[in-house]
Amino acid sequence: MKPTILLFLVLLVFNCSSDDFNGTDDMPTEASLYFPPITGNEWETTSTASLDWDDTALEDLYTYLDEKNTKGFMILKDGRIVSERYFNGHTENANWAWFSAVKSLTATAIGVAQEEDFLNINNKTSDYLGNNWSSLTQEQQDLITVKQHLKMTSGLQNTPANFIAWTCTEPICMQYNATAGTKWQYHQGAFTQLQNMLTQSTGLNYKEYIKTRILDNIGVSGSWNSLLGANIFSSNTRGMARFGLLVLNKGTWDTTEIVSESYYNEMTRTSQNLNKSYGYLWWLNGKESFMIPGLQTVNDGYLIPNAPADMIAALGAQDQKIYVVPSQNLVVVRSGNAAGLEELASSSFDNVLWEKINAVIN
Repeated sequence: MKPTILLFLVLLVFNCSSDDFNGTDDMPTEASLYFPPITGNEWETTSTASLDWDDTALEDLYTYLDEKNTKGFMILKDGRIVSERYFNGHTENANWAWFSAVKSLTATAIGVAQEEDFLNINNKTSDYLGNNWSSLTQEQQDLITVKQHLKMTSGLQNTPANFIAWTCTEPICMQYNATAGTKWQYHQGAFTQLQNMLTQSTGLNYKEYIKTRILDNIGVSGSWNSLLGANIFSSNTRGMARFGLLVLNKGTWDTTEIVSESYYNEMTRTSQNLNKSYGYLWWLNGKESFMIPGLQTVNDGYLIPNAPADMIAALGAQDQKIYVVPSQNLVVVRSGNAAGLEELASSSFDNVLWEKINAVIN
């Protein structure tokens, strides 16, 4: 190659790099995530001073959390603990119920089972629960797939007439409300059928399957119990944070893949056009509209306006929160009693909480 041509190419590359990135010092870099050991209490920390976070605003945040019936609260940055605080008699080792945040854990387990060829989310529900799992006609029932349970678009009736137990999964409780895929409606019983499908397809009780495939591999211990027919998982606050960290790393714990990145991507994007802020049992921020449980109203705007647009969330009753923010390598966890008038999603508590978190980190 002639020297003049070589010199021209070198200058061209240099100029393009300077124009595009203002020098290599300004090029974006991806911080590596830290993962605490699977056993023991060791967990690296990062100081607020090293992040240039506002300690005065953090104390204001703690006051707010205390006033709002919080039990446990954590913020992870790049996997390391920046904030860990307990309120109202709660402790680091005390368990607390995830409530419906366990839906997001179950959705992740469904992805693991699919990768192990135990089930396929595109298959009919009846492939795993048999033909008599609902009170629908065969034609209506055959339209319901595993995926529709993940999307909350099964079309099943949310509150069957003359039946009090809204968590019930007996065929009498699985009543027709709409053609599968045509209506988004939050339905506890339809969700619980996913746990039944895990049990039937894997040959392990869903509790054992979730434990051995996910929880044991990320260092989470806890217990299950039944509340009004709903299967509730409880762990300490760090357990919730560990699950959030797994999701922050797109389904891989350190170097161990728990669920594939391809399923993670599918699980955490809009799953249907009815409620654009809902994936596979995960809540999604930054979408143009959202719906909330119990109502058929479509609301314009972000689910949580003050939260980062790319945030995904596992949300449970009484304001259990696992927030995951990929753009900032953040995991934020809140557990406790209800902060006020209970709303599972898009509550004023979520929005004020993120206003106060933003004051700390921005």
